[in-house]
Amino acid sequence: MDSGSRSQSSLGRNDQQGVAAAERATKEVPGIPRDTEGPVFREPWEAQAFAMALVLHERGVFTWPQWAATLSDEIKRAQAAGDPDTGETYCRHWLNALERLVAEKGVADAATLARYQHAWDHAADRTPHGEPIELKPQDFHHD
Repeated sequence: MDSGSRSQSSLGRNDQQGVAAAERATKEVPGIPRDTEGPVFREPWEAQAFAMALVLHERGVFTWPQWAATLSDEIKRAQAAGDPDTGETYCRHWLNALERLVAEKGVADAATLARYQHAWDHAADRTPHGEPIELKPQDFHHD
């Protein structure tokens, strides 16, 4: 990666607790996009999915071996469905594994996850490019 021309963001570099959690995760789960300073991501949602996985792990929702097995399974499913496995879709597999574990562990059911996905899609559609996406109550209502 060319650090001079990339538009990636780091997670938790100014937060010692976040740095420690990210370091543990990168040791336990292979393939996390990283540079010499830690995990890096192309889009904010990728960093947010990573952060959610860290928090859920820290709260005991799943172990890193459970996470690694679920992520591996998601990657295998995607490859079987034709994913070219170029690394560009790694964070998408990460998100799919996270959603699957959240449902399997009873943190949220599939209907709740779908409801929030729809709400975020609605919020993104109404948000001007470059502005932060803010989830509002009306985003949960079907148009």
